[in-house]
Amino acid sequence: MNRTLIQFFEWYLPEDGQHWNRLAGESGYLASLGITDVWMPPAYKGQAGKSDVGYGVYDLYDLGEFDQKGTVATKYGTREEYLRAVEACHRAGMKVWADIVLNHRMGADEAETVRAGAVSSRNRNQEIAPDAEIRAWTKFTFPGRKGKYSDFVWDWHCFDGVDWDDRQKQHQIFELEGKSWETAVDSENGNYDYLMGADLDMKNPAVLEELDRWGKWYLDTVGMDGFRLDAVKHISADFFPRWLGKLRRDSGRDLPAVGEYWHPDARVLKSYLEQCSRVMRLFDVPLHFKFRQLSGADGNFDLGSLFRDTLAGIEPDYAVTFVDNHDTQPGQALESWVAPWCRPLAYACILLRSEGLPCVFYGDLYGIPHSGIPPVPELERLMLARKRYAYGPQRDYLDSSDVIGWVREGDPAHPGSGMAVALTDRGEGRKRMYAGPGFAGRLFLDFLGNRREAVRIGADGWADFPVNGGSVSVWVPAS
Repeated sequence: MNRTLIQFFEWYLPEDGQHWNRLAGESGYLASLGITDVWMPPAYKGQAGKSDVGYGVYDLYDLGEFDQKGTVATKYGTREEYLRAVEACHRAGMKVWADIVLNHRMGADEAETVRAGAVSSRNRNQEIAPDAEIRAWTKFTFPGRKGKYSDFVWDWHCFDGVDWDDRQKQHQIFELEGKSWETAVDSENGNYDYLMGADLDMKNPAVLEELDRWGKWYLDTVGMDGFRLDAVKHISADFFPRWLGKLRRDSGRDLPAVGEYWHPDARVLKSYLEQCSRVMRLFDVPLHFKFRQLSGADGNFDLGSLFRDTLAGIEPDYAVTFVDNHDTQPGQALESWVAPWCRPLAYACILLRSEGLPCVFYGDLYGIPHSGIPPVPELERLMLARKRYAYGPQRDYLDSSDVIGWVREGDPAHPGSGMAVALTDRGEGRKRMYAGPGFAGRLFLDFLGNRREAVRIGADGWADFPVNGGSVSVWVPAS
């Protein structure tokens, strides 16, 4: 069966501590739609307690077990419920991907007096104030956990930068005295090592040893099957080959991973893949922005260029394709939401093509009540079309700015498989495509029900496949 990943959360989930239970209850349904891999949100305690989505990391060892930050449970539930959700996914035949956030820490237990120099937020290589004493929240003692699982105490030696001086009550990026930013990071803002909170010093051997210990503990405790790696552009490119390599060697498991490197240029993503020795896939951010452009172009987007200069186009085996996610949804810092009319077209492009591992967004399958956004009506059918029909060699017909399509030939391992997809961002149209001699004389029906007529494949294997304006049709063999 085709692999399909789901991001099983969105930013505005209710703070009811029931999300792990929801996932356990939905596991059978997800598997029935063809989901093979589940990306779960960060499971550890964040600085905002039950309000933390998981990216304001406080204690990596607290999976909803200790009374810290005003709560035992995380936003999603308790440690026991988390582990039961993982087990439920495994019983349903799905693999689980854990969200790993290693760039920063937030919500320290104590402030320390340290020396640091202020740097420009737009060029972190430019000092704007010399080293001076500041009060930095950099000491993490985890009094609620009391040393269980690890007695490691994080102090200022573990970090290279912060963004708050508690003495002057001043927001500013500070580089700690004697420290330096990592160099193998994104060059935005001069050097994009620093993102937020207390930035980990990945040159400190004690930090690396503790992250190794935690990685083994987490894998042994949870038994996840893969990783979604947060903010990799802010972490030295040589870290993950070492960290993932050790986990893979020690466990004897493949442990696939996808990194979040937020950049619209596929060449930058390709360069990072080479820098990190291709130990992970990357999210296809350029393709997301193509969908965004398409959705707002009022029919004037060149559909023939849709996959050009995307990661799926130049590195298909290392691309995780997506339409939107928790960062791009309305109200978030990276908001770049694809318009509703375009979402079925975009999902057809990631689910029904051979390039990339597609990732379905929770908000598209279940809706986002906070923002008044309903589920994408066609999404279930598109997921089922991937599960049942999207197999075999692919022939592309990307030769028009207005109507494009592709054909999947099907294969013997999946009886009844094969499809022809036609889509347009303008008026009603047709795409002439070669279905192949194996389908000569066969009737094809639109699996989405957008077109009611049948298409008969000619004796030569060719046919004209119609599509409604601003729509997509998925033509499959009539059974």
